Amino acid sequence: MDMNQVANASLFRGIPRVGIGICLDTLHAYEKKYRKGSIILHAGSKTDYLGLVLSGSVTIESNDVWGNCTVLSHVGPGQVFAETYALLPDSVMLVDVRANENCTIVFLKVGVLAKHELASDWEEKMFQNLLLISAQKNLTLSGRSFHTSPKSARGRILSYLNTVSLQKKSKEFDIPFNRQQLADYLNLERTNMSKELSRMQREGLIEFRKNHFKLLTETI
Repeated sequence: MDMNQVANASLFRGIPRVGIGICLDTLHAYEKKYRKGSIILHAGSKTDYLGLVLSGSVTIESNDVWGNCTVLSHVGPGQVFAETYALLPDSVMLVDVRANENCTIVFLKVGVLAKHELASDWEEKMFQNLLLISAQKNLTLSGRSFHTSPKSARGRILSYLNTVSLQKKSKEFDIPFNRQQLADYLNLERTNMSKELSRMQREGLIEFRKNHFKLLTETI
C-alpha cells in the first residue's frame, strides 16, 4: 500500500503519519485492484466499508432492471465512495460502483467508528473530513440537477461545460467521462448528444477531441 497516496487523500487531511498507521489497522484496511469495467460494489448489497481510490477512477451508476444507466458521479485518485453506506451499514445500496479504468482501491471499515464514542484525535479528524467530503458531494449532486434541468441537449451540454470551465478556471480542459458516460450523466441519448456536439463545433461554440474541450465564445 502506497502510504504517500493514502496520506495525501482528503480523508486523512490533518491526521499525522503515525495516526494514519493506527487508523489503517483499526479500520481493517485492505487493498484490492480492479480491471476496467468491473463492478466494485453492487446495488442491493450492504457495506460498512468505504472505498478510497489510490489510482485510476470509478463511476457511480444507477442501473435499472430494464438496462437504463445513469452516471451520477466520477471518483478519481484521492477521493472516496460509499462513505454514507459505510456509516449506515443497514442501508441497502441503490447504486453500482464500477471501475472506470484499471484501478487500485483501499477499503476502510469506517462503520466501526459509528458504533462507539470517538476516543482519539484521528477519529475526530476523520469524522470532520467525512463531513466535508459529504458536503462537497452534495454540491456535486446539486450541480448535476442543474445540468439535467434544461430541456434541450444543447442546454444540458452547455450547463455542464460551463461548470467544468469554472471549476478548472480555464476555457480549455479535459472532462472525466467518455462519450457514453457523458450522455448517461446528462440523461441524453448518445447519438443525439454527439450530433449536437458536432453542430456546436460547426457553429464555433466549442472545439473538442475525445474528452478534451475548448470553449470558444464569451457567452458560454
